[in-house]
Amino acid sequence: MGGLTPFSATDYPGKLAAVVFVQGCPWRCGYCHNPHLQARTPQGAMPWQDVLTWMRRRVGLVDAVVFSGGEACMDPALARAMLDVRELGFGIGLHTACIYPQRLQEVLPLVDWVGFDIKAPFADYRHVTRVAGSGDPARACLDAILASGVTYECRTTTHPDLLPDEQLLALATTLAAKGVDNYVLQQFRADGCQDAALAGRPLHGYPAASTVAQIGAMFPRFTFRNHGS
Repeated sequence: MGGLTPFSATDYPGKLAAVVFVQGCPWRCGYCHNPHLQARTPQGAMPWQDVLTWMRRRVGLVDAVVFSGGEACMDPALARAMLDVRELGFGIGLHTACIYPQRLQEVLPLVDWVGFDIKAPFADYRHVTRVAGSGDPARACLDAILASGVTYECRTTTHPDLLPDEQLLALATTLAAKGVDNYVLQQFRADGCQDAALAGRPLHGYPAASTVAQIGAMFPRFTFRNHGS
C-alpha cells in the first residue's frame, strides 16, 4: 500500500470514507496529482496487515473504504483486500483510470461504487497518458462498468492543451451514446502537477460556457467541477 487517508467526505459520494492508496501506475499523465505513487516499490509504504489493523479501529467511524492510487487495479491482491475490508462491514469504493480490464472485471462484483476516469477520445489517449494504445483498455473498462450495473461516476479532467473544446464535445458525444448517465468534467488542478507547461497555462474562459452547456444537456446527471471558482 502507498498510504492512507483516515477520513474523506469527497472520495465516495454521500459517505464518509477512508482511502487506501495503492502504488503503481503505467501511465504518465502530465496532470497527475499523485506522481509519487506512479512507481511500485517492492515493500510498499505499509504492509497490508498493518492497514487492516488500522481499519479495525475505524469500524463505526467511517462508512466505506475507497481503493485509489496510483492505479488500484494494478495490484493482484486487490480482490482479496476488498474482501478483507468488506468482512469488517465497510462499503467498498474504487477509483480507477481504466487500465486493466481483466482485473477490473474481477473486482467489480465486490464494489459498491466506482469513480473512473475517461481521459480523452479513445483514439487520442496517447496525448494524455503518453502510452500508445492506452485508449483500448479504457474503452473495455468503460464497457465493463456500464454492463455491471454498479453505481458510478464517470469523469474527465479538462485542460486546454490536452482537450480543446471540440475534443471535449466529441468525447461527451461518444460517452452519451454508450449510455453514460452520470458525467463529471473536473477542471485541471496544478496541485502536485510536475508538468510546468500544464501548470502554468491560464485556464480563464476554458472550457467555454457554451461547451459546458452542450455537454450538460447530453447527460441525465452532469457536474462541472471548476476548481478555480
